Amino acid sequence: MSEYCSIRDFDPSGSRVLVRVDFNVPLNENGQVTDDRRIRSAIPTILAILDRGGSVIMMSHLGRPKGEGYEANLSMAPVATRLSELLGRSVSIPGSLPTSPEAVAAAEHLKPGEALLLENLRFERGEKRGDSIFAGVLASMADAYCNDAFGTAHRADASMVAVPEAMKNQPKLLGCLMEKEVEYLGRRLSHAKESGGFVAILGGAKVSDKIPAIRNLAGKVDTMLVGGAMAYTLLAARGSKIGASRCEEEILEACRDMLAEAESAGTTVLLPSDHVVAAEFDKNAEASISVGDIPDGMMGLDIGPETCQTFIGVLAEAKTIVWNGPMGVFEWDTFRSGTAAVAEAVARASEGEAIGIVGGGDTAAAAELLGVAERVSHVSTGGGASLAMLEGSPMPGLAAVAGD
Repeated sequence: MSEYCSIRDFDPSGSRVLVRVDFNVPLNENGQVTDDRRIRSAIPTILAILDRGGSVIMMSHLGRPKGEGYEANLSMAPVATRLSELLGRSVSIPGSLPTSPEAVAAAEHLKPGEALLLENLRFERGEKRGDSIFAGVLASMADAYCNDAFGTAHRADASMVAVPEAMKNQPKLLGCLMEKEVEYLGRRLSHAKESGGFVAILGGAKVSDKIPAIRNLAGKVDTMLVGGAMAYTLLAARGSKIGASRCEEEILEACRDMLAEAESAGTTVLLPSDHVVAAEFDKNAEASISVGDIPDGMMGLDIGPETCQTFIGVLAEAKTIVWNGPMGVFEWDTFRSGTAAVAEAVARASEGEAIGIVGGGDTAAAAELLGVAERVSHVSTGGGASLAMLEGSPMPGLAAVAGD
């Protein structure tokens, strides 16, 4: 953490702090927030400023606006309502655009202990384009910049890069959430190999999405446990019959090479030995267990009980675990057992002496659904960002606030 300055070490008294948060949360048809985890995760940073005499100007995107102005169904208003409830104080949204004259004026007159939330950043094209003029208006609103939006740290949007660049000699800080993400997904994983017992669990639909992560982790992790639909492409690459399971046939040769590279680098890759299968992709489909090759016409939708026990045994001996991707279609009861077994094993290990890190996105949703989110060491708030860190990819949002 030495290359970053924390909001905890900054005296915000009398300062207006522009905080990039990640409030890209799901809304229902009535415009209500259905999952407030990302809002709750930002509270420590917000209070670290407000409770010490500073004022907060928050900015975030929500959904995928066209960038052509205000869109009522993607307004930050529901977020402001929920945030006000969590903070126990009013959070207003000035104007219909983040850089409107009303927003600039509201920021200028903000008093210590007050907070406001700018309207959806992507209502203006300048955000996605990294526009310096757009960024300059945002930068003019505050005395310091704080990035607490890990979920977009792998993107070079204006609010992530151009704004801190525009605030030249002003403080550039990491928020409490970003600190934790960097600590776990950065420092702790980078030193995990030294102590041994480093296990990566990878799942999800497409192996093509995880190839960079697998290649980056090869030689660093001792064991890689693979489940989810992506496992069937890898099984096919190893010569197994996978029935009607999902398979990315165009990358089979690349997968064979990747598996060979991982093994030669000293990483053991464990694929499912049995499967929960069905004849169709349907939550009400009749399920059965298939050991070894999957029969024609059947598709694997979860790892089987034998594989669960193998994975649980490996995780029980682990010292560091990073999990990115579910083991099956966990949203459906019939195909949830594999993900549930892995989730419980990671939680148990975390409650012992191991460090258990859960990647964002579907993995975080699964941890929440299965009741283990509070029992693991860390649940990331960023799906794409956590995967980018596992890949060793550039993180523009972090680089923009790093010290010299």
